Amino acid sequence: MRELFYPSLVVTVGFYFAISSLRGDDGLYHRLEAEAQGRILSTELTQLTAEVDALRNRTKRLSDSFLDLDLLDQQARDVLGYVRPDEIVIR
Repeated sequence: MRELFYPSLVVTVGFYFAISSLRGDDGLYHRLEAEAQGRILSTELTQLTAEVDALRNRTKRLSDSFLDLDLLDQQARDVLGYVRPDEIVIR
């Protein structure tokens, strides 16, 4: 009986540590999941940064110090529904 107890204890403890190294809080699966989540968030950050840059550019172009007349005309048409008398609007 004693000959089987220690080897089975060693095998059981070995399995415990093997499973823990794969599925534990700091295991391999959590590490791979965190790396995948990091790549997803990095891509999202890149997209949001580009969107913020575009909005900053547009805000600058509509500011008092730098007025883009073409953008102002486009905004007036979009927001206010402005149409010149000589234009025909098709919707």
